[in-house]
Amino acid sequence: MSPERWTRPGALTETGEVTGPPAATAARPSREQVIAGLRATSEGGADLVQLLTPEGERVEHPDFDIELSDEALRGLYRDMVLVRRFDREGNALQRQGQLGIWVPLLGQEAAQIGAGRALKPQDMAFPSYREHGVAWCRGIDPTELLGIFRGTDHGSWDPKETGFHTYTIVIGNQCLNATGYAMGQKFDGKVGDPDGEATMVFFGDGATSQGDVHEGMVWSAVYDAPVVFFCQNNQWAISEPLERQTRVPLYQRAAGYGFPGIRVDGNDVLASLAVAKWALDECRQGNGPVLVEAFTYRMDAHTTSDDPTRYRLSDEMEAWKLKDPIERLRVHLVREEIADQDFFDEVSAESDELAARFRDFCFNMPTPPPERIFSEVYAEETPQLAQQREEYLRYLAGFADDAMAGGVR
Repeated sequence: MSPERWTRPGALTETGEVTGPPAATAARPSREQVIAGLRATSEGGADLVQLLTPEGERVEHPDFDIELSDEALRGLYRDMVLVRRFDREGNALQRQGQLGIWVPLLGQEAAQIGAGRALKPQDMAFPSYREHGVAWCRGIDPTELLGIFRGTDHGSWDPKETGFHTYTIVIGNQCLNATGYAMGQKFDGKVGDPDGEATMVFFGDGATSQGDVHEGMVWSAVYDAPVVFFCQNNQWAISEPLERQTRVPLYQRAAGYGFPGIRVDGNDVLASLAVAKWALDECRQGNGPVLVEAFTYRMDAHTTSDDPTRYRLSDEMEAWKLKDPIERLRVHLVREEIADQDFFDEVSAESDELAARFRDFCFNMPTPPPERIFSEVYAEETPQLAQQREEYLRYLAGFADDAMAGGVR
């Protein structure tokens, strides 16, 4: 708030009293205090839910604890390794000219797998464009993501069948879509018991500065919509740091809308799963929306068109490497004798097989015929569209180059 909007110190009020400095202005934190308040510590603390330390030690939390079988723990490790492997392959394919762009999730595997595995089949998830791990948890084969980044489709899966909406490129727009969907769940009487439905929407810290996110939270609060706002705070909105987005920790913003906000260690897959599960249960039982801030770090570029070395220091990334989500779970599995070397070798071999299949699929994707840009517009073709298609195909047929006439190159 600008100083002009406050009563100036030393000014006369209507009653003739002399004002002093406003309490809010006097208590305003410095920039250094703001930045310190936005940073979570690796040890945890009252505002950071953590169940697995960076050293792989299992700790308890009074409100968000969870008991998992050995099989489930191994499954979470497998999920993260496989997702990271095809994500790295996507990066390589873009560098080799096979994809127009790739959006990496390196470092955010725990947040996505934890939240993705908390979803039930009847729930609905709305992603942005980085949620490859959530897509994996919703049963979408990684090869189905390739068309988006190769420019051949906008997403080939069925959102209704998978409970996973198509990727949203417009920053924050998915929050409005998710809120509307969740309002429908409530109006249709699909919430109010443990077996009810809920919605989860994923976005980043930079998206919190978008009006669509604000509007989604306002509407969801007013209508008690069963939606979990899952913010993956990876510290950077492309080249803008977190302190350029907010003066308070993001999870505290929920209080302004009148619903709970929780900060979880986004590099801890157990804590991410526990908090996401609790938040979804709150929603499906009719208790309204929840904001989850998954405190994590983007270890790679924002996209393959970005160069993070231009705006962040290498020592920052080195510090976050010590909090790697996969390594901390691996250490825990070894320490507790939950997994042996044979298991890790099997997962590694499986990840290599997935990467090879992912790569082979990309290299052999067919080039869509030119008429596809007309056939995939409407459910039923209009006369105008049919005329446009025929005119365009006649135009292409007039070229001597068969490559131009036969497909998009």
